Amino acid sequence: MRNSNKLTAAALAAIAATTGLALAAAAPVAAHDHKSAHSQPNIVAAAQGTGVHTTLVAAVQAAGLAGTLSKPGPFTVFAPTDTAFAKLPAGTVDTLLKPENKGTLTTVLTYHVVSGAVSSGDLLKLIQQNGGTATITTLANERLTARLSGSKIVITDAKGRMTAVTQADVKVSNGVIHVTDGVFLPA
Repeated sequence: MRNSNKLTAAALAAIAATTGLALAAAAPVAAHDHKSAHSQPNIVAAAQGTGVHTTLVAAVQAAGLAGTLSKPGPFTVFAPTDTAFAKLPAGTVDTLLKPENKGTLTTVLTYHVVSGAVSSGDLLKLIQQNGGTATITTLANERLTARLSGSKIVITDAKGRMTAVTQADVKVSNGVIHVTDGVFLPA
């Protein structure tokens, strides 16, 4: 997916008005606005500071992805909360965090990451342009399908599990985070 993160505030407002989606932030930080970008935390630091992403942070560290997700990017991360991880079958997270399952954990985590900074406005535009659904290819080379359900963006993973974006457009120095209420599982 190409980085089309240059929508204006007016365009985002028009998309939001058309769909009824409430956006969590204004237009993305312009690429030339270095002062603003450098004052924001990166993806890992932002997740560490929320208090609701401790499982995600532990998993990113166990998979050895903290360095990658701290680099300039840009990346888009669909970030499951601790509550989202708790919805998985008992023992799933503990099993994934074992050193011998690092490859599987890495695949699960990179299934939550897209290259480029993809705002909710970008997703809404893709959904509208593609007849109500948009396919997103992740760093795990797996696909997610985005659509609207009422005023929420809902993502469907390869296993058919639907996950809602509960907070969109958390701007970070190396991309954007969309908080989700579920965990994506690859095929």
